[in-house]
Amino acid sequence: MIGKLAVGFLCSAALGTLALGATWGSVQESAGGQATLGLDKPKPGVGDGPDTEITPEHEVAVERGLAWLASQQNEDGSWDGKVGRKVNIGYDYTHETGHIGVTSLACIAFLAGGHQPGRGIYGKTIEAGLEFVLSACKEDGYITKDGTRMYSHAFATLFLAEIFGMTHREDVRLKLQSAVDFIVSCQNEEGGWRYVPLEAQSDMSIVVCQVIALRAARNIGIRVPIETVDRASAYVKASANETSGWRRGGSSLIGSFRYQKEGATRSSFPLTAAGVTAMNGLGIYSDDRIADGLSYLQRNMGQFNYENGLRGGAHYFFWYGHYYGVQAMYMAGEPYWTPYFKELRNDLLAMQDGRGSFPNRVGPGKNFSTAMAVLILEIPYRFLPIFQR
Repeated sequence: MIGKLAVGFLCSAALGTLALGATWGSVQESAGGQATLGLDKPKPGVGDGPDTEITPEHEVAVERGLAWLASQQNEDGSWDGKVGRKVNIGYDYTHETGHIGVTSLACIAFLAGGHQPGRGIYGKTIEAGLEFVLSACKEDGYITKDGTRMYSHAFATLFLAEIFGMTHREDVRLKLQSAVDFIVSCQNEEGGWRYVPLEAQSDMSIVVCQVIALRAARNIGIRVPIETVDRASAYVKASANETSGWRRGGSSLIGSFRYQKEGATRSSFPLTAAGVTAMNGLGIYSDDRIADGLSYLQRNMGQFNYENGLRGGAHYFFWYGHYYGVQAMYMAGEPYWTPYFKELRNDLLAMQDGRGSFPNRVGPGKNFSTAMAVLILEIPYRFLPIFQR
């Protein structure tokens, strides 16, 4: 079923969007002068290597997850989520409403499954979500509604970048450029970002989503200053634990990335996945910090899943940790990718309920976790350029 969707989607995206592997400073051009995506790649499920890791059970889980998400969409095109913030290992929220970040992630999940706005079974679903996101774009470029913050702005910017790569809609381009300019203007003196615009300090969980949004936008021709990229690169590199550190219980912190670049802040599986993915998003692919980070993820995945997965009620740490973990491992290829993804996929398939949703006891809610789970499972589909090697 997946192979049948691939050709039309990739052809529509090809002229405007480049793979994640492209450099920040250049694009490949065909003889006719147009950007190319590499359409000679095999369709998902065809060929050899790790890209064939799509089982029937895997595909059914994606389809059920998307069907459940479609059933949860509000009349205004949004998906509900708890608007709040992380407090230590908890999540403090003020209200639940149509959520910019959750809506953007849900829409990206449909795109990553090979669906397009205005076409096919979920065409109207995606279009309605797009209109909701566009309605939240402020004059200064900030995409926010009912108190959502920079996480949501970044996911919305990523969504608009992928939409513009497919549709070339001028209204989307204008909103996207404004959203990118807002990210650029909010970069602080450290070279990073935090929960709200113009905060003096930064943290890795916010930095990575801004970086990926900027990368997706740059890949389809939106202006992103190289100075912004260079400063973000310096921040991410400075956040790596390169030489020392031990976790309580005796495990090494070498290879991990910190919450903030100061040495006293915590390190974790999600932050390390974010650090490695941010480096890739910034165009850094060969660096000891990446190799060490991947090794850290391998060493700590079992314990992380045990503490934060189904046993822990599928904490939002689990979802954002693997949203970035799957991108880091897929980008790295073998020997990292196959064992990581097989273990994670087994866990995810066991977590999906009979209706198609995925749990989230602590965090924005089931719309968030289901969108994240489906996105994780869709990475090997290779439909969205930002999730390609």
